[in-house]
Amino acid sequence: MSTGDFLLGHVLYRPFRSSNEKRHPVEGLTFDDLDRKILSTAVPTMLNMMVVPLVNSVDTFWVGRIGDPKALAAMSAANQCFFTIYFLAAFLPTITSPLVAEAIGRKDWDGARERVCDSLFLSNVLGGLFCGILIAFPRAVLRMVLPDTLSDAVEGTMNVVDYAVPYLRWRSLGMVPALFSATGFAAYRGLLNTVTPLKVSLFTNMLNLILDPIFIFGGVGKTAISTAWKGLGACGAAAATSIAEMTSSVIYLRLLIRRKLIQWSKLFQPPSMTSLLPLIKGGAAMLLRQATLNVAFVSAARRAQIMDPSGVSAAAYGITMQIYSLGVVAHLGVQGTAAALVPSSRAVGGDDAAREVADRIFAWGSILGVVLALVQWFALPVVTQFFSPLPEVRQAVRGPAMISSFIHLVNGLVFAGEGVLLGLGSFKDLALITLLGVAAMISCLMSPLGNSLNGVLISLAAFNLVQGLAVTLHHVRFSPLRRRGFKLFSAQKQ
Repeated sequence: MSTGDFLLGHVLYRPFRSSNEKRHPVEGLTFDDLDRKILSTAVPTMLNMMVVPLVNSVDTFWVGRIGDPKALAAMSAANQCFFTIYFLAAFLPTITSPLVAEAIGRKDWDGARERVCDSLFLSNVLGGLFCGILIAFPRAVLRMVLPDTLSDAVEGTMNVVDYAVPYLRWRSLGMVPALFSATGFAAYRGLLNTVTPLKVSLFTNMLNLILDPIFIFGGVGKTAISTAWKGLGACGAAAATSIAEMTSSVIYLRLLIRRKLIQWSKLFQPPSMTSLLPLIKGGAAMLLRQATLNVAFVSAARRAQIMDPSGVSAAAYGITMQIYSLGVVAHLGVQGTAAALVPSSRAVGGDDAAREVADRIFAWGSILGVVLALVQWFALPVVTQFFSPLPEVRQAVRGPAMISSFIHLVNGLVFAGEGVLLGLGSFKDLALITLLGVAAMISCLMSPLGNSLNGVLISLAAFNLVQGLAVTLHHVRFSPLRRRGFKLFSAQKQ
């Protein structure tokens, strides 16, 4: 059976075999031009997205060297709040990628330019608003995750909120630049160019790596900088990240100007209602989806924060999610590939071509899920030592991190299916599927499972399992790409 085979229960469909397809030594396993196209798009996207959590892991490493678990707990809470607000606007670049891919597939460069400019204008408006809220009302925002009890501290010591407030303010400065960078990345993904964004990401995140110890501690060792300036403490990690995001946004703007995908006049001109319709059509459903996701993950983070006042459980949860996110971004590469290739293939070759791409991406996503689960499982004994020198935090991470490794097994289907839905513009269906997963997760969190870190991760596993089953069922039975008649296939004869 080749990687193009789509296997679900007893239904086996072999969609495609090209004339120049190469055979592997294993009988029936083939690798063709479509696989190359998928991998050439997905691999740079994965590497690009994996750079960010790797750098965030370094942030966690340096903050962990402060030696106070409350600093790690505050960093986890502040980042959760930042991304909760950020993702209320991040539906714009998410929708932009398939819209640009579809326009380019039709050779409509004016339409592609319009989509990018509209997204940047709205990102500027919404990002500016959200940045202002985070700077002006950080304590109110942090209450989503941090209970009032964590405002208490022994005299002469800092509590979690004391760490989190300045961290969130510094982090908020990267709100608009992060949205600009995400839109630039989405535009290039729509062009099926994922190598250029990888170069941008490597450069800007290397800058982040260099700035981290300088802004947190004033530098490493006895240098002129570290002698004159002692750094910003934990919130220095947020400052370094925001500066890197500003740099990234400037680079993307220059690149998009060179590709003639933006016009300066349109960046400051409100889009027309006709131009906004594609974004509004998908935006409402995607905003609903993100709101439900925010409820679920804020609830999980809050559960972790209130488990113990020492901050150990919250620090362990933050580290676990940091480790887990390294695999998630690889899955996001598959999602982004599907979101770009499905609409471009459909614009050129119709539903049959899009179905072929979708089936193959489901297969590659499943393979990736198995690989990530095994890699994370066997790497945990080494990785858990990296994030904190505190033995109690390391011990608390072990169980949840093991559970999270198994979640990758189903994530292969989840993210491939979500990418196909994005590529088809089936935003309403995607929102409803997400709502089902969130309902399962919240139900678990409200049960006795929500009283332990292991239970919180099991709740996350329930969310992903429901999602995986739902997107697969949708693809097979309800999608515009579904197979009519459902005949039973054996491997196609040569």
